[in-house]
Amino acid sequence: MSGRPAVFDASLDASRLRVAVVVARYNAPITDRLLAGAVEEFARRGGDPASLTVLPAPGSFELATLAGGAAKSGRFDAVVALGCLIKGET
Repeated sequence: MSGRPAVFDASLDASRLRVAVVVARYNAPITDRLLAGAVEEFARRGGDPASLTVLPAPGSFELATLAGGAAKSGRFDAVVALGCLIKGET
């Protein structure tokens, strides 16, 4: 392995996708920027803003539970989880 991260094809088309973004509210100055980037990229890939659902979570610990629920609901084609853990903080 070369140690370089994988590079994915930039020709992704989000125009027909229904996406849930589960975002932790703890460390909001960071997670708000992560969310803004995800929303921007979804739109840049042709995603319809009406097809993007943002689900707030209290913190990163709850992300897996909420993301799992969103995935099992059958309402979404994809689920994205955004959170931030900082060493030494609760």
